[in-house]
Amino acid sequence: MPTYPAPQETSPAHSSIPAAADQAMRRQARRSGWLKTLHQWHWISSALCLLGMLLFAITGITLNHSADIEAKPRIQTQEGQLPPVLLAQLKTQAESEPQGEAARLPVELRSWLADELDIHARDAEAEWSADEVYLALPRPGGDAWLRVDLNEGALEYEDTDRGWIAYLNDLHKGRHAGTAWSWFIDIFAAACLVFSITGLFILQMHAGNRPSTWPIVGLGVVIPVLLVILFIH
Repeated sequence: MPTYPAPQETSPAHSSIPAAADQAMRRQARRSGWLKTLHQWHWISSALCLLGMLLFAITGITLNHSADIEAKPRIQTQEGQLPPVLLAQLKTQAESEPQGEAARLPVELRSWLADELDIHARDAEAEWSADEVYLALPRPGGDAWLRVDLNEGALEYEDTDRGWIAYLNDLHKGRHAGTAWSWFIDIFAAACLVFSITGLFILQMHAGNRPSTWPIVGLGVVIPVLLVILFIH
C-alpha cells in the first residue's frame, strides 16, 4: 500500500500573521479615511476664511498702531429749511412722542432729505424733544448727525469721514456695521474654529513622523501665556 506523508499541523503563530496584517490594513484604511476627511474640512474652511483672515490680520496691525497712523477726517456740513408741510408733520409727531424717547422720522421727511440734500436717514431712530429733533447716523469709518429746530424749521447736518483705514478698523470691531456684518463675523468665527480644530487633528495624525510638532505647538501656547503673566498687569 502506498504511504502518504502525514498532514502538517498549522502553527498558531503562522495563522495569526494574516489576521494581524488584515487588522493593520484596516487600521491604515481607517486612518487614511479620517485624514482625507480632515483635510477636506480643513481646506474648505480655510478657503472660506481666506479673505476674512487677511482683513482681520491687516486691521489687527492697524488697530494696534492706530496712534501712529495719522488720520485726517473730512467734515462736510449742510444747512437747510424744512418745507412748512414737513415741519407741521414733524411738530405733530413731536407732540405725540414721549420726551426723550427715540422714534423714526416720518417717511415723507426721509424721502425729502434723500432727494433734496442727499441725506439718508434710513431706519435710524431720532431723539425727540419739545424744541428739536436730533438724529445720530453713525457708520463704519465715520459718523453724521442731523438736527432740526422745531420752532423755525431750520436743519443742520454734519458728516465726518475718517478714511478707509478707520472704515476697515470699524469692520474689524463690528462697530456700526449692521446685522448682516454681525452674522458674517459669527459665521467667520465658526469657520475659523473648524479650520483650527481640523488643523490640530491633522497635526496629531502626523506627529509620529514629525517629532518637532508638539514642541512647536507648545511654544505657540507658552509665548502668549508668558507675555500675559509677565507684562500685563
